[in-house]
Amino acid sequence: MAVIGFLLHQEEHQRALRRERVFRERQNLLEILDDVSLIERYRLPRHLIVEILNIISPTITRHTKRSHAVNPTTQLLVTLRYYSKGGFLSEIGDLHGISRSTASRCITAVTNEIYAKYHVSIKFPSSIAEIRDVKEGCYRIARMPNVVGAIDGTLIPIQSPSVDEHVFVCRKGYHALNVQAICTYNMKFINVICKWPGSVHDSFILSNSEVGTTLENEMDGWLLGDSGYPLRPWLLTPVTTPASRSDEMYNRSHMKTRNVVERAFGMLKSRFRCLHKTTGCIMFAPPKACKVVYV
Repeated sequence: MAVIGFLLHQEEHQRALRRERVFRERQNLLEILDDVSLIERYRLPRHLIVEILNIISPTITRHTKRSHAVNPTTQLLVTLRYYSKGGFLSEIGDLHGISRSTASRCITAVTNEIYAKYHVSIKFPSSIAEIRDVKEGCYRIARMPNVVGAIDGTLIPIQSPSVDEHVFVCRKGYHALNVQAICTYNMKFINVICKWPGSVHDSFILSNSEVGTTLENEMDGWLLGDSGYPLRPWLLTPVTTPASRSDEMYNRSHMKTRNVVERAFGMLKSRFRCLHKTTGCIMFAPPKACKVVYV
C-alpha cells in the first residue's frame, strides 16, 4: 500500500506540470459508417441527421480554425451518442477524438439549438381533421369514444443537484425529474412538461399546467389518466371499485387505450438510453437536464 501511495503521489505531481496539448485525429463518422451502423450508434437514420445538421450548423459552427475547432458534424454526433447511449462524457469524447470538457460543451451547444428550433413542434392537434384522426385512432384501440390522448408521468434520473437536493428525491429513492406527457394513439407526444422535481405528484403538475384550459377552450375531447389524477370533465380516470359489468368494461377499455402513453415512455427510454436508469443518470444540472429531456 505504501508503494501504491508513492506512485499515486508521483502521478499527481506529474499532472501538476504543464502538459503539451495533443490534438487527436477526428474522423467524419457520418461518411464512414453505413446506414445500419448509424442507427445502432446514434438512433437516427442518415437523412434525419443531415436534416438536423443543416438547420443547426450555421449557429454551432466555430468562427475560427484555431486549436482544431470541432466541426458541426462532430458536435452533433457527440450529442446524439450521449442521447442514445448515456454514460460518461470521457468515453464519448474518446470515440470522437475530443476531450471530456469539449464533449460537454458540444452537448450544451447542440442541445440548446435543437431545443430552440424544434421544441415548438410538440403541440396539440389544432385542425378539425387532425383532431378527428386522433379520436378515430384512439377509438380503434378499444372502442373508447371522443378520446384525444393519454396522460401520465415518468421519472427521469438525474445527478444530485447542488441546490434543493432533497426536493428532487422521488418516491423510489433517487434524484429525478417528474416529466408529464400526453401522447396520441400512435405514441406521438403532443404535450410535454419537464420542469418539476421528482418529489412533485402527477396531479400537482397537471393542476399547475394549461392542459385543462386548452382542452376546455380549443378541443372537444377527453384525456385518459390513471387513478393518480383527479376526475375532470376533460379527464377520465378508472372506476376505483367497479360494481357492474359496465364499470368493468369501461375500465378494460380505459386501460387498453391509456396504455399507449406507457408504451411511448418505454420506447423513448429504450431508444435514448440517457433517460433510462440503467445508464446511471443525466449528469447535468436540472435546467440543462430538462432541455435534454425535451430534445
